[in-house]
Amino acid sequence: MSDITQHRTLLSEVKQLIEHSREQVAVAVNSAITILYWQVGKRINEEVLLNRRAGYGEYILATLSAELTTEYGRGWGEKHLRHCLRIAETIPDKEILYALSRELSWTHLRSIIYVEEPLKREFYIEMCKLEKWSTRTLQDRINSMLYERTAISKRPDLTIENDINSLKNHQQLSPDLKLLEQKRCHPRRRPFVSLRVNSRGRGVVQGPQSATGPSYHHCCFCTILHVKTRFQRACP
Repeated sequence: MSDITQHRTLLSEVKQLIEHSREQVAVAVNSAITILYWQVGKRINEEVLLNRRAGYGEYILATLSAELTTEYGRGWGEKHLRHCLRIAETIPDKEILYALSRELSWTHLRSIIYVEEPLKREFYIEMCKLEKWSTRTLQDRINSMLYERTAISKRPDLTIENDINSLKNHQQLSPDLKLLEQKRCHPRRRPFVSLRVNSRGRGVVQGPQSATGPSYHHCCFCTILHVKTRFQRACP
């Protein structure tokens, strides 16, 4: 093996190590973000339940958002706190949420938690994981009523549940889960999130690229959690 070939092999292997490390960090950051938001929502909900005064929940959200925005920036507005409440109410099991956060970004989950029917939510979760949908694709699928356009939506709930469990456990589509329409737009398969380190040494969570170019998800958690310069030096 020539020196040039050895060098190229070494370079390729080192680049793979760097990319793998970046992906691991990005998954860990996303999971930490999601669990934080869940914990915030759970704590607020507990506080509201302890005090049953009329309008107390609205008061808590307004005062908390004002104080948190002053301390951490506008990402902690009242709307965001409502998202936190919603995910804690919709996915009460922390272990289930943790597993989901390792595969889906916070932005994915934020769309899914507003799907009212539990079986429909499960359908979008599993399809999103299987086909590696971007957040934009997921929202488009929800808006276009993809679930309602599949054969499975006409089946009894038990059949739907069994087919979704089969999809979850074996990553295979049953005949009832296939679309009634023949034409589909298959999104490009990309990791759901990656991490870019900017010139200031801060980690920026990066979403999947669309046809028009890369999109970036700047979450308010980035004002708290920064990937330090050491990681920047390791991953230029």
